[in-house]
Amino acid sequence: MSYSTLSNGSHVTSAVAAVIEDAAGRVLLCRQAGGHQLWGLPGGRIREAESPVHAVIRDIREETGLEAEITELIGLYQLTGDGCGAATPDLFVHVFRGRLDGGGPALNAPGRISSLAWHAPDNLPAPLTATTRTAIADAGAGHTGVIRELERDAEPEVVDA
Repeated sequence: MSYSTLSNGSHVTSAVAAVIEDAAGRVLLCRQAGGHQLWGLPGGRIREAESPVHAVIRDIREETGLEAEITELIGLYQLTGDGCGAATPDLFVHVFRGRLDGGGPALNAPGRISSLAWHAPDNLPAPLTATTRTAIADAGAGHTGVIRELERDAEPEVVDA
């Protein structure tokens, strides 16, 4: 995993995600298998000595079983705040626009995610990560190369299995 330390002593975790749309304009979302079972974009943490582009391609393959083509950088998002607990490090996420090569995605990482689903950008599921919500809005508006600092949402209730 890739961690950095800021000058104020707090830690930052580097991650990647991708906005992937189907022909109908729906966005592919993954639901976390544990914790608060948040919906988010396909992606994950950047491994040591791994580039953000290689990391997002690897994570999409691990989560969907398909290869992806990355077409552009939507933005860089720094997620801060203690909405999920005071010990939670800041998260710096590179969000790309991508497309899947081949058929439809299949749940390929059941230990990490519980489901994959296509959602219309104007009818997104809850609870949704702050980064996902903002990146989908930026992508829909045609923005590229944005830099944003976001506050974590307050912890949602844990859904019973």
